Amino acid sequence: MPLSPTQRTKLDETDDVLFYEYPRFVNHVDEGFIQQLTDLYRQQLKPNTRIFDMMSSWVSHLPDEMEFAHVEGHGLNGEELARNSRLNHYFVQDLNRNPKLPLEDQSFDAVLNTVSVQYLQYPEAIFSEIYRILKPGGMAIISFSNRMFYQKAIQAWRDGSEDDRVNLVKQYFESTPGFTPPEIIARKSSLPPILQMMGIPGSDPFYAVIAHRSESSK
Repeated sequence: MPLSPTQRTKLDETDDVLFYEYPRFVNHVDEGFIQQLTDLYRQQLKPNTRIFDMMSSWVSHLPDEMEFAHVEGHGLNGEELARNSRLNHYFVQDLNRNPKLPLEDQSFDAVLNTVSVQYLQYPEAIFSEIYRILKPGGMAIISFSNRMFYQKAIQAWRDGSEDDRVNLVKQYFESTPGFTPPEIIARKSSLPPILQMMGIPGSDPFYAVIAHRSESSK
């Protein structure tokens, strides 16, 4: 397992459902990040396929011009998910309490997770579920920046550098048998970290780790 018990801990150990009880109709990353993510989806996703948007919100950042056969959403706030016009269906579930997804085996062409992987306390269970629900050849795209709810991110994420976090997500894939070697996209901020911490405007760093369920894993 890539994480020790200590690395899974959060500063705020209260129930995540309580933390996300009230909707937050805001963007958690800047426009530059969102545009890069939408462009990546435009390049990687195929029309008329089945998409699972895990740990989603009121927006999914999917390209407006692309139509999908089905987009399933998941998150911790029903009001946010109900506002998301790209979702055909959604469900609310705390993955840190119950990682088992109520979805059929090999039922999705792509699984997306945007700026939320840092909150998973048992990522090996979740990535096994991602593998389970993907069709052979299906892809998972895990994207993130340097922003987070600090008190709810796991220690391994809080204490790591940006490069450490990329390697951590890479290890999540590598520790799950049946995934192809992950591809990494890393576009760091043009501003030094000290200036970012001071709130000086600049582009958020953009990271994505992509892997496929092997075609041979039927």
